[in-house]
Amino acid sequence: MRAPRYAAALVAAGLVTLLPLTTHGAVADPGDPAPSRTPASSPAAPADPAPGEYRHSSDGVVGEIAPTVPPAARGRVTSRQLRSWQVAPGVTARSWERTDYRGRVRYHLVRVDPDQPGVRLDYARRGKVRTTAPLSRILAVDEAVAGINGDFFDISRTGAPLGTGLDLDRGLLHARVQYWNETFYLRGNGSPAIGTLPMRTTITQHPDVRVTNYNAPWVMPGGLGVYTRTFGAQPGYDAVQGQRADLRVVQVRDGRVTSRSTSMPTGGRVRGTMLVGRGPGAAALAPLTVGSRVTVQPGVQGRTTMAITGDAVLLARGRVQVTDDGEMHPRTAVGIDQDTGDVLLLAVDGRQDSSRGQTMVELARAMKRLGAEKALNLDGGGSTTMVARRKDGSTGVVNSPSDGAERPVANALEVTYR
Repeated sequence: MRAPRYAAALVAAGLVTLLPLTTHGAVADPGDPAPSRTPASSPAAPADPAPGEYRHSSDGVVGEIAPTVPPAARGRVTSRQLRSWQVAPGVTARSWERTDYRGRVRYHLVRVDPDQPGVRLDYARRGKVRTTAPLSRILAVDEAVAGINGDFFDISRTGAPLGTGLDLDRGLLHARVQYWNETFYLRGNGSPAIGTLPMRTTITQHPDVRVTNYNAPWVMPGGLGVYTRTFGAQPGYDAVQGQRADLRVVQVRDGRVTSRSTSMPTGGRVRGTMLVGRGPGAAALAPLTVGSRVTVQPGVQGRTTMAITGDAVLLARGRVQVTDDGEMHPRTAVGIDQDTGDVLLLAVDGRQDSSRGQTMVELARAMKRLGAEKALNLDGGGSTTMVARRKDGSTGVVNSPSDGAERPVANALEVTYR
């Protein structure tokens, strides 16, 4: 990967050494707690992360390592406002850049007052769960005035998002019981929250059977997954990570089992409801014989009306929760300013000369400077995109995606105004 000019110049001058570490060079902050997560660059291949791991982006690209900041340079920061405007009543946007020892970073922020009459935050997608599309096309479905890309997704295979997706109108669309449960969500009273949101999907006639995945890219090893027509095309053996033995597939139509199999169907779309068991999950499906009644009740913990997942909580109670100050990438994040009640949508450009991107620690501190007490990291890298209504009334991309154009993504967090 070609280093940006500013990094190359620093190395040539002997001022910095780029080390292949993920936590070197962190600038201490008195508000930072002890490390709570282990940074990792995960591959794009389908696999659940080890406990505490997180991804920087769905594309799995390894980022440039941030140069170590010497103590004498830590206060040398300049900022320049680029533009600001009102998107809609209760919704404002601005772009600016900030330059420090590591280089220039360009930010794009949409601030949303969720209590403003007519303003609504919601999960958004275009088509089936596994359908990807550019952010501008996703937001066009509901004529949103602003939005950012959302969940990490299985970019190289199914296209399905990795975490939880709960729509205000359509209910639960996809989820899992563990991993990828760090979520931005709306409580029953409409107030925003960030935290762990486990899935609570059950089979009414067999409450002891543990459902581990719902319309997910793959079923956890030993788990039991549910696929509905909302998922789209059959996932085939991608849903079981290539496993061929110790499988059970149960097809359900109109609330009754219509067939059982020990192999994954391929081709066509998911019809009705399909239960897929691996290992112990396959054994749990044994009592479901042809003709038996099956009712799947999808849901999540608590009275939650909307949810979209990231992979790492950046801030909790105003304290930085991440420790990775190594790789710099384009970033997308959502935060909550508890003093004002505003929701903050942030896109940070990266992987380009005009903006180096940020580490996870830098992203957390940026959200903190903006007033957030809680913040969540969303899919970054080439997925990072922000769309908003401009001053002239047109709606389009306001940041600079690192691929040079919008990447098709799995879903989005949108803002509508009616």
